[in-house]
Amino acid sequence: MALSGILHSSLVLACVLFCTPVAANEVAEPSPTELIEGLLSGRAPVGGPFELTDQAGRRRTDVDFRGKLVVLYFGYTYCPDVCPTELQSISLALDKLGAAAEAVQPLFITVDPERDTPARLAEFVASFHPRLIGLTGSVAAIRKTATSYRTFFAKNPASASGEYAVDHTGFIYLVGKDGRYLGFLAPGATPDTIADAIRVRLGSE
Repeated sequence: MALSGILHSSLVLACVLFCTPVAANEVAEPSPTELIEGLLSGRAPVGGPFELTDQAGRRRTDVDFRGKLVVLYFGYTYCPDVCPTELQSISLALDKLGAAAEAVQPLFITVDPERDTPARLAEFVASFHPRLIGLTGSVAAIRKTATSYRTFFAKNPASASGEYAVDHTGFIYLVGKDGRYLGFLAPGATPDTIADAIRVRLGSE
């Protein structure tokens, strides 16, 4: 897919493009466009250290996953369709890899930490690959981690029922065994595409 096409589809996923006034003594967060253009162009750094909490309530950092090729996806458990579909594709891709999947660690980082508690994550990730780890944390920690991966997310106003959706970009990130960012897969990648990308990366590690 052409870069312009990926950018367009990703901005559609983000749904909300807005400018928020920033006080003189505050640092402006990157806009959705800046985040996505930085990722797609390859000109911006992607990834970095994080400290979050897994579905068992344990503190986890990026260092814990050294030695594994990490397949990382940002989403949220109340997502009605896109997130479950992407996680199912990742799970099927790992199944296709067979024994080679032992060298891969799938991670799901929530963009809705207010609702996605460790207990909620534990129930959710159990529906997918048995080795999938869910991660949550404070709003600040999640925002920092998402921004480091050039991921945009924004909570929509609550509906009459009190529920709300979270708009977010939907890239799948590949991180090497040494913690170095390797690349991304566009939203909607098939299990075969994901499996092939993982095989290539495992072969070059």
